Amino acid sequence: MSHPGISHDRTDETIEAKARWFQSLPLAERMEMFCVFTELILAANPKIVERRNAEPSRGRVRVLSKA
Repeated sequence: MSHPGISHDRTDETIEAKARWFQSLPLAERMEMFCVFTELILAANPKIVERRNAEPSRGRVRVLSKA
């Protein structure tokens, strides 16, 4: 899936900009993205479907990588 007008500017990464991008996709592509995200989440944490009343984490999340 390639889309014209891809930007690498950090200012385009606001939640509003991401929502506009997602809404600009045709319905079929939105559903495809939804399935890809769902499969990614389930691959990373298969037990997530067993969780009930999940709450968002507080604060920021920091990703660390071995340099």
